[in-house]
Order: sequence, then C-alpha cells, then structure tokens
Amino acid sequence: MALLLNEDEKMLQESAQGFFAEKAPVSQLRTLRDNNDEIGFSKSLWKEMAEMGFTSVLIPEEYSGVDMGFMAAGLISEEMGRNLTASPFLSSAVLAVEALKAHGNTEQKSKHLPSIGAGKTLFALAIDESNKHNPAEISLTATPSGNGFKLNGYKTMVVDGHVANHIMVIAKTDESMSVFIVPNETKGVEIERTIMADSRNAARISFDDVEVTGEQILGNVGDGDKILDTVLNAGRAILAAEMLGASSQVFEHTNTYLRERKQFGKIIGEFQALQHRASHLYCELELARSAVFSALTALDDGADNAGAIVGMAKAKLGSVAKLAALEAVQLHGGMGMTDELDIGLYLKRIRVAQELLGDSDFHLEQSARHKGY
Repeated sequence: MALLLNEDEKMLQESAQGFFAEKAPVSQLRTLRDNNDEIGFSKSLWKEMAEMGFTSVLIPEEYSGVDMGFMAAGLISEEMGRNLTASPFLSSAVLAVEALKAHGNTEQKSKHLPSIGAGKTLFALAIDESNKHNPAEISLTATPSGNGFKLNGYKTMVVDGHVANHIMVIAKTDESMSVFIVPNETKGVEIERTIMADSRNAARISFDDVEVTGEQILGNVGDGDKILDTVLNAGRAILAAEMLGASSQVFEHTNTYLRERKQFGKIIGEFQALQHRASHLYCELELARSAVFSALTALDDGADNAGAIVGMAKAKLGSVAKLAALEAVQLHGGMGMTDELDIGLYLKRIRVAQELLGDSDFHLEQSARHKGY
C-alpha cells in the first residue's frame, strides 16, 4: 500500500491549503463564536467551496462531481482541521454523499447529489440517541402505516441538523434497521439547535408520528446496518484526517513558541526535557499520518478490511490529537489557558471530533471484539 500522493492529489492539497488559509482562518471561527452565529458557518464560504469543487470531490462525474476519492476528501479535511474551518463538509459532502452514492436509487442520486455538489442542499445524519456513540442501540422506531411508515423517537448530536434541508434518520424496523430521508419541514419533526464545546452547532431532533413514504427509504427496508458500514467508515476516516490537520497545526504553533520563548535567559526549546516531549509528539504524529493515509487508501481501494483500518485510524488520531493539544497547553504555560491564543480552540475542536462517530475506547473495543476477545 503506497502512502504517497500522486500529482493531482498534491495539486489539490496545495490548492486547499491556500484556500482555507486565506478564506477560512481561525479568526473566522472566532467571529462565528463571538456573534453566536445561528448557522455556525459562512454561507459564502460554502458557496466558494462548491465552486472550487471541494463539495463534490466524492460525487461521480455523471452527477456533476469530480470523483477524486477519499484521499482527496481527506486532504481537504486535513486543511480544514489546520484552520478550524467550520462547514457542513462532513455531514453533506461526505456522509450524505456516500450514503446516496452507494445505496440510493437513480432518482435519489439524480435529485440530491448534484444539488449537494453545487452547495445548494444540506444533509445531516441522525444516528445517536445518547451522550456516547453507539449505533447498535437504536430506539427510534419506524412502524408500518398505510403505504409507508411512522417515525417516533429522538436523536441527539445531529451535526448540522439545525440547518439541514434533509435528515437521514436511522430507525428500527422490526428486528433490523432502515434509513429514511426526511425533509426538515415534515410535520412532527421538531429541531432544537445546540451549541457544542467547539462553538459549532448540532441539533436535538424529535420525531412524533412523522409520516414517511416508501420512496423516502434509502436502499431497502432492513439495509440500515449495511448503509451504516458505508457511511460511518467514510465519516470516521475524514474526521481522522481533520484531527491530523488540527494536531499538526497545534504542534507547529508549539514548536514556534519553544524556539522564541526565553526563560532564565535561555530559549526554552534548549531544555532537554521539553525537547523530549516535542520529539515524542513528532513521532506520534508521523504514525498518525500513516494511519490516516492507510485508512483513506483502504477506502479508495475497497479493501475487505477497510473498516478495521479506519477504526484503527480514528482511535489513533483520537489519542494523538488529544495529546498534541494538551501538550500545547502545558508547553505554552499559563498563556496556553487564555483565549488570546488559539490553542484552546484547537483543544475543544479535537475533543468534539474525538467523540463524534466513536472515541478511541469505542474503536479499540470494536477491534477487540472483532478479534474474539
């Protein structure tokens, strides 16, 4: 498995690096936070991302996409992580696109994929129902009613659920699970915006006798587990890439500080104890990058063990990114705890991304069970 970028991917990486550094730096997140922005991201930025082709990087060409694959999507996400860029990239351009591309019928693909790629339609994945990610425990029900179903229950931590035009809802149908595409204005759908620790928005969504038709089923009744495998693998790999970008950037900030800060008349980076900590973190980040590239490559290649590799990458990045942020806080001393520096913003985003779609403990447990422990 070659963990090197080809020429197209290098060009995309450079393009994304310049774009997000100029158009969506950390200062933009601060502005959104300080203004308590109800949307949680810049609409004009999302439009520009669509014009750059970033929103359609996973969409097939026949549906007006650029179809560059997961490595390309991961490179975009990494640069977004470096700049703490807030956008519905994960929820719409990754989770929704992969669900529709792999399991949607021709009508669903033709209706939604070009619109997502153009930045006109937003989706949200409604899966979790408690404070911890656990897709095996779904209580929201879909009971037969006439020619369709009625949805009853609630979902929490629905990322971008407060602004999504459509919600992909995971529901129990008999002994299996199914996925339904529900417009946000459907009668019986109640959406409550919530502000996460990283200053971004999610939603609590309740479903009270929400009527859906057979045309709103993604795939077939009972395909929920299969769909979730596709969607969650994609989302976890892209989140790992984002955490790689965030942790790499916070490491660079810390190294710069160690080279400039003087104490007792010496540059603090000359102290061997701090050099050891920085060296350890550098090695961990290199391992983390290999894990992310392995996961993205496995998804692009359709590897049979892609799920296991993605789970490993999400677990690794959850621990390494957390270490990078906490080390940055400590190595910056008292300044690291102030809002004047960006370190705290990176720490908060990393902690949220770590929890989304399963933290390190979740994925390590899944790996252990898969191996028979």
